[in-house]
Amino acid sequence: MRVGCPKEIKNHEYRVGLTPESAGELVHQGHDVWIETGAGGGIGATDEEYRGAGARIVEGPDPIFAECEMVVKVKEPQAVERAKLRRGQVLYTYLHLAPDPEQTKELVESGVTAIAYETVTGPNGTLPLLKPMSQVAGRMSIQAGASALEKAHGGRGVLLGGVPGVLPGKVVVIGGGVVGFNAAQMAVGLGADVTILDRDPEVLERLGIHFESRAKTRFSNKAALEEEVCGADLIIGAVLIPGAAAPKLVSRQMLRCMKPGSVLVDVAIDQGGCFETSRATTHAEPTYVVDEVVHYCVANMPGAVARTSTYALNNVTLPHALKIAQLGWRGALAANPHLAEGLNVHEGRVTYRAVAEELGFDYTPTAELLHAA
Repeated sequence: MRVGCPKEIKNHEYRVGLTPESAGELVHQGHDVWIETGAGGGIGATDEEYRGAGARIVEGPDPIFAECEMVVKVKEPQAVERAKLRRGQVLYTYLHLAPDPEQTKELVESGVTAIAYETVTGPNGTLPLLKPMSQVAGRMSIQAGASALEKAHGGRGVLLGGVPGVLPGKVVVIGGGVVGFNAAQMAVGLGADVTILDRDPEVLERLGIHFESRAKTRFSNKAALEEEVCGADLIIGAVLIPGAAAPKLVSRQMLRCMKPGSVLVDVAIDQGGCFETSRATTHAEPTYVVDEVVHYCVANMPGAVARTSTYALNNVTLPHALKIAQLGWRGALAANPHLAEGLNVHEGRVTYRAVAEELGFDYTPTAELLHAA
């Protein structure tokens, strides 16, 4: 199969879909790999490294979109990229379609077969292709929040860890999954006063055992959430419903009880955000203020630590890319029901239930497509 990897064009996105090592693995398996010149620059990977791995370097993205059977990316295709996609082509990347009707409509119209990293499953309902970026984003959320709390950046002027004789900052993490766990780890490590909210008793028990007295856990209901929000210096939104839009758990009304200069970091912004006042921002302009509360809602947080993120991502995406290249998308999905969960759009049909229901498209089960074939 001819596999192409264009340079990412989203604002301040430095990751790349294939590392030189990943390109080399595909070449070793007999595939033809095309890399856009400069695609690896954000992680310090040169065109010569890709050539050394056996890949072909092409000028600009057009040859990749026009001639490659599979396009491997990191972030969702931007409008100019969506216009180049075509029927019979496989797009393998993060998509986050539920809060993005325009992207979904254009992918449907293109006829492309789109496989989303974020909905590929693993054993016990895990999301292995989302997990490494959730780990990165969870850890970065505390760094970003700590910086936004500084007075010069619009915050309250609170040091999360405090100092002897001064109380530490209060961090509230909404959601105890991968993002929330990693955020709590970082906040605890800094010496902050940390509370984690979740609705799953098993998750709360697991977090309680892990953190012991270093972090508090609390069952999440409306009263508990309002109380914790009002007292927080930093709130991390770490809620995920796989493939669906994130629920709006913190209303604008709740912001009015928060302290001026307190900070919200919405890690769920890729799925629309879990704060009513959230709107996507970029690394160029990461924050804005609503009702004296600083909002950090960067939709591609891991892009800021591109080298770490790219290698972590390739560790989990490459095995599936190899299978798709070897067997074709139908063969790979038929052989692996977990990968089949990643199919979101195929030849004008929406194949992921949560996306179809959220955006009003007819739903076509992936199994129906595979069975028909």
